[in-house]
Amino acid sequence: MKLATLLYVMKDNETLLLYRNKKENDYHEGKWNGLGGKFEPGETPEECAIRELKEESGLSAKHLILKGHLTFPMFDGIDDWYVFVFVIDKFEGELIDSAEGELKWIPNNKLKDLNLWKGDQIFIDWLFADKCFSAKFNYEEGKFIDHEVVFY
Repeated sequence: MKLATLLYVMKDNETLLLYRNKKENDYHEGKWNGLGGKFEPGETPEECAIRELKEESGLSAKHLILKGHLTFPMFDGIDDWYVFVFVIDKFEGELIDSAEGELKWIPNNKLKDLNLWKGDQIFIDWLFADKCFSAKFNYEEGKFIDHEVVFY
């Protein structure tokens, strides 16, 4: 089981995304993703989100909004992933040259035009809703199968 965060930094009708094109053997290579990553021992979801944002973008979060939780059973063929999804709408700092890939501000109305995971194509709209979600996305060998969601 892996615990992780997924972060969507937003400003002026744009969202910061990461084009995964730098790490060797990156399961997400060629995809656009939010930022984030695995918990370190003892971290809360918020602490993980703040640390990952700083490491991957150079930005410091000033306000986190928990949007929901995603479950990906055996996503990488090895582990179940449990992911806390945050929107960050207040931050400071300057973008760095990320070791993970290319960072780019994407207009919100163009987000679904990018090469995203199929599940991301579904839940990206939920980031803009005034609801919290809990969803499960099933993949087999990198191929989307189905999903289910509950909104609160």
